[in-house]
Parts: sequence; C-alpha cells; structure tokens
Amino acid sequence: MITSNQTAENVPLTPLSQEELQAINAYWRAANYLSVGQIYLMDNPLLKEPLKPEHVKPRLLGHWGTTPGLNFIYVHLNRAIRERNLDVIYIAGPGHGGPAIVANVWLEGTYSEYYPNISEDEAGIKNLFRQFSFPGGIPSHVAPETPGSIHEGGELGYSLSHAFGAVFDNPDLVAACVVGDGEAETGPLATSWHSNKFLNPARDGAVLPILHLNGYKIANPALLARLPHDELEKLMNGYGYRHILLKVRILKPCIRLWLPHLMHALMKLQEFNGKQGGLAFRKERAGP
Repeated sequence: MITSNQTAENVPLTPLSQEELQAINAYWRAANYLSVGQIYLMDNPLLKEPLKPEHVKPRLLGHWGTTPGLNFIYVHLNRAIRERNLDVIYIAGPGHGGPAIVANVWLEGTYSEYYPNISEDEAGIKNLFRQFSFPGGIPSHVAPETPGSIHEGGELGYSLSHAFGAVFDNPDLVAACVVGDGEAETGPLATSWHSNKFLNPARDGAVLPILHLNGYKIANPALLARLPHDELEKLMNGYGYRHILLKVRILKPCIRLWLPHLMHALMKLQEFNGKQGGLAFRKERAGP
C-alpha cells in the first residue's frame, strides 16, 4: 500500500548503488516517454524536429495521471523479479493505463516479437505511437492483445478479484495488483478486498495489492486519497491487510526508498507462505 511518508517497521532500507539508481531512473524515464508519446504523437516520434500541429493526434485518449506510477511500479517489480527469481504477473487496474504496460512490454522486446511491424527502431516507435487509441490500432486499456494481459483495467473494478483468481491453485505465482483511485470506489473492488479470506497458503500463490492513490479519478478527486492516513490504515486493517505507506514527492529519493519497501513486502510474503513466492497481505486468523 504505497501512499504515505511513514516508514514500515523493520524495513531494511539498504541503499541502491549510484549505478542501480541511474539504471532504474533511465528505464523509468524511457517508459514515461514512450507512454506520453503514445497518447499525444502520431509523427516525429523522437522529436528530431520542432513539434507541429500535424505531429499531434487530433483526439487524445489515455490517462497520463496514472501512467508514471504504473511505470514506476513496473521497473521496480522487474528488479525484484531478477533479484529473487520470482514468478510475477502484473495486473494494472487503473483505467486508460494501457500506454504504460505497452511501453514496458515494448522496452522488453516482447511486443516486437508478437508484432514485428512495431520494431525496435525509430520506425517501430512511430508505429507504436500512431496505433495507440487510433482507428485500426489498439485500445487505451491493457487490452487482450497486450502480451501478458489478463485484465484490461478500468472503472468497473475487477482487478483485485482477477489477481486473486490468478493465484488460486498456483502456488508459485505472485500477482502484483495495482488498484487505481477510481476503481477503488466501485462495489466490485470494495468487495474483492475480502478475497484474502479464501487464500490457502499451502496451495495458493500470493497477491500483492498496491493502492495507487494519485489523488484523482477521471473527473473528480478520489475518495481514498482524501482520507487521513490513520483512517485509511484502520480501513485496510479491517479488511485484514498489513500495509506499508509511502508518499511519492521527490523522485530520486523515492526510487531509493520504494525498492526496499517492495523487497520487504515480498520477504514477508515468502515468510508467510514458507516458500518462494508471496503472500496476500493478510493477518493469520484463528481457526481452520
């Protein structure tokens, strides 16, 4: 749960090396550029000439507000996967978050494997930008044609239930589920917090919910982002979740802090399940 400046108890805040910090920051900035390019540009993808009106899409669709956060989480999860040899699926709940996931899948090279016309060069970037939310192209959500996607995202609020469904009878899987501001206010999402009560650590994988409170949904302030921290904490505790709170304000210090918090959460998941993998952020309950 990443939303405040409080530090979780016993989090090992081992600093990243300068080289690691620069690599993570560079990857994140590249994903952000590819994301904003998908939303806005239809030509001049590397900005080799000054922008002109004809370079910009006449109709814009894509939720930039959630995109940097989705990219930020993605790059940190990738580092955790490589370091701990984890089997992780990323579920993006926020609506119109498609540019972020498509950007990262392209950076990894997977997108070009499935769609050779979206090649790993300037021509491919131009096609990547032009196809997004454009006639004959791809939707603004994490649509089924996005490699690795099992959930499109959006305000209907099914991300968390899909995350839990993915790990049932799948003991080696960690589902990292990013919950957006808007969908967090829906009935299905509010109910699906209780899915942790059905997980059996002996046979199921783990769910790592990440409540991404950037403060706004499509047209209004977001409810959970306006709650006092102690009230949000009590709400999550009531659902049966142990939480870590972190507020993102200054980017480089946040990069240094977020990864140790993420690794701490994964370590706690591993301890709970007694195997490499994860744990839904829930407390042990008395009884069977």
